[in-house]
Amino acid sequence: MLNQHQSPEIGSRKKNAIIFFIILIGVLYITRLFFLQVLDHRYKIYAESNIQRIITDYAARGLIYDRNGELIVYNEPYYDLMVVPGQVGAMDTTEFTRLLGITRPQFESRLQTARSYSRFKSSVFEKQISKDIFAALQEKLFKYPGFFVQPRTLRKYPYPVAAHTFGYVGEAGPTDIAADPYYQPGDYIGISGIEKHYEEILRGQKGTRIVMVDALNRDIGSFQDGRYDTIALAGTDIYASLDIELQQYGEQLLKNKRGSIVAIEPSSGEILALVSSPGYDPNLLVGRVRSQNYRKLQEDTLKPLFNRALMASYPPGSVFKVANFLIGLQEGGITTHSRYSCPGYYYSGGITVRCRSHPQPVNVETALQYSCNTFSCIQFRNTLELPKFQSMQEALNTWRDHIVSMGFGITFNSDLSHELPGQIGSSDYYDQIYGPRGWKALTVISLAIGQGEIGTTPVQLANLAATVANRGYYITPHVIKAIGTPENLNPEFIEPRYTSIDSIHFETIARAMFETVESGTGRYSRIPDITMGGKTGTVQNPHGENHSAFIAFAPFENPKIAVSVIVENAGGGATWAAPISSLMIEKYINREINRTWFEKRILDAEF
Repeated sequence: MLNQHQSPEIGSRKKNAIIFFIILIGVLYITRLFFLQVLDHRYKIYAESNIQRIITDYAARGLIYDRNGELIVYNEPYYDLMVVPGQVGAMDTTEFTRLLGITRPQFESRLQTARSYSRFKSSVFEKQISKDIFAALQEKLFKYPGFFVQPRTLRKYPYPVAAHTFGYVGEAGPTDIAADPYYQPGDYIGISGIEKHYEEILRGQKGTRIVMVDALNRDIGSFQDGRYDTIALAGTDIYASLDIELQQYGEQLLKNKRGSIVAIEPSSGEILALVSSPGYDPNLLVGRVRSQNYRKLQEDTLKPLFNRALMASYPPGSVFKVANFLIGLQEGGITTHSRYSCPGYYYSGGITVRCRSHPQPVNVETALQYSCNTFSCIQFRNTLELPKFQSMQEALNTWRDHIVSMGFGITFNSDLSHELPGQIGSSDYYDQIYGPRGWKALTVISLAIGQGEIGTTPVQLANLAATVANRGYYITPHVIKAIGTPENLNPEFIEPRYTSIDSIHFETIARAMFETVESGTGRYSRIPDITMGGKTGTVQNPHGENHSAFIAFAPFENPKIAVSVIVENAGGGATWAAPISSLMIEKYINREINRTWFEKRILDAEF
């Protein structure tokens, strides 16, 4: 009953205040519940993590086969031990650390690191546990709440060769994760070589499983019958252009030597063998020992991590006469009828370039056959001093443009890892040293014999041999032949790249290279039943013994293989590089070696 002295207005205010208070309490409760259930996931995660576990199913990386279908890279199962710090309770740490082969301080440190990441989300406690450790741990895992095993795979190389070509796989770093949302901490990614270039093809697609666990941390089945699971999709298989048998043989030939072998199929640009010596077993950079082994390889004074086939830059020596003679023929500095006598040296303006004894006079074919330095210097100077060039700068840049069209001074921008361009000087380079009017053809005469301000890589030299084999063009050198199936050829590298030299001149040089092997400087490396064209080179080395160089292609009429060989500090090209080239060619074409005495000399040699 209302107080007769209380006005209706006061009663209404009290009523409104009570209603407001009730509404305020309701809003506060709703806000708190919204914060706990929607904005703050800690309690939800904590609750769910006690009954659910989210497991990433990592996709198996695509397999790698050689050009003949031989499996050369596959996957082997390993396991990561994961931890959810918020679930870790009382446990026998002595037994646990003994099983893993770690110390108590390491256990405490890793657990603290995991806690700093998240108390309620899983993270890696121990990477890449072997099958044996996993088997021992699995039986007792129920005794260690908060720990579970995450299946993974690691690469396995059944052939301990071609490490530089394969590259290796490692854990994705912060830069990788920032660049691609696919990667999360703990994921693996291709770091170098084929593994890096074809990462998106090889990696596949990760899957996710949600499993229920009991109070003892044991898997008791999938959550809602796997309704929210996603399937991992394996990576795509790829087919390397390598002939693994030839690759193995090349690495045997260069054992205890420093140098490289590059073999290319001229018609396709497919690399058949890519040897850098000394090398290393690719299995050394797999698993838990990768970092430790990488440091050892880095500290090795023989530099096994350095890929000489793609990164070493050498003056090519007399091998480069092949390119110079082609330019001389194209520009008119010489013709097929040009003939010169050789007194055993070239002399002009106080500069002497020595030559060896050989039949004379020489023309373009016999000059290449016997590697005449005198003819090389005359034709090079004739070409640069042609009246059609208005200046020495124009002449040298024209020469350089021809050289670049043959694949020198550039990278091929293919799937070759860490390839370097070498060095081909331009007129600007010499202008900076001597001034625009301070140099002439004689100043750069050393280029005539592949010395001086020039650097070429072994893969570029092999490509020159392939270009001559094709009579004027090359397909970009590459190491992956097909993707998915052997018939699905790699579409990146199929277009021919024509040089600026007419094919008729290549025919002349190819014939000269044939005579070089038949009766010239490379005659001791003839293969009885295989016709071959080649060119020897002795690369002057100011730091010690000269390097031995040779390029070749075979068979002469229908080339199947082009090769370059560099053997450091080995002397003349005919002595070591040429025999190695001929053995590689014999092995590839005949699949066996008949000249066992010839082979033994190479296998036993050390430099």
